Amino acid sequence: MSAVRRAIEFLLTRVLRSRLGIAVLLAVVVFGVIGAARLVSGPGDPSTGLSNRPSRPITTVAPTAGDDGLIATPTPPDPVTREGELTPEQTAEKFVTAWLGRPGMTAEQWHAGMRPLSTPALTDKLAGADPAGVPAAQIGDEITLQPRTEAFVEALVPLDSGRLRLELVAPEGRWLVDAVDWEQE
Repeated sequence: MSAVRRAIEFLLTRVLRSRLGIAVLLAVVVFGVIGAARLVSGPGDPSTGLSNRPSRPITTVAPTAGDDGLIATPTPPDPVTREGELTPEQTAEKFVTAWLGRPGMTAEQWHAGMRPLSTPALTDKLAGADPAGVPAAQIGDEITLQPRTEAFVEALVPLDSGRLRLELVAPEGRWLVDAVDWEQE
């Protein structure tokens, strides 16, 4: 028996009947097809492909088109105050004055001074608070209002040792403080 015949017989009877043999045969076919395709297509242009970056930024909107945001942020409406009631600025100023308190003030007096300017929810949250724990003594510059809606305003009050942020609500035109947040400097 010749060596070529034995090699063909070995290939057909043993190698091609195993999984490994079939995998090797498939790899040879795939690499053969890829090599033939490269030979037929000729040399490629080295300036094309993913390795080169664009010379200018890719934009999807003209830079002169204006605001390209999906959501426009309209100017918030002016706060609405019921006739004869305190404005948000006045309510914030009176609340801060009551919150700062005065020396020798009892906790009951302190709570009583803030109660008419607070929502019931805030009054409940402040129930266990002590006026001795207030970290400031006096109001600094003027109060800054940031209206969010007609019935919701955020007031920023600069104090001598930080800043007080108040959230005021006016469900029926009467402004009340609903939340107090202290930011220390």
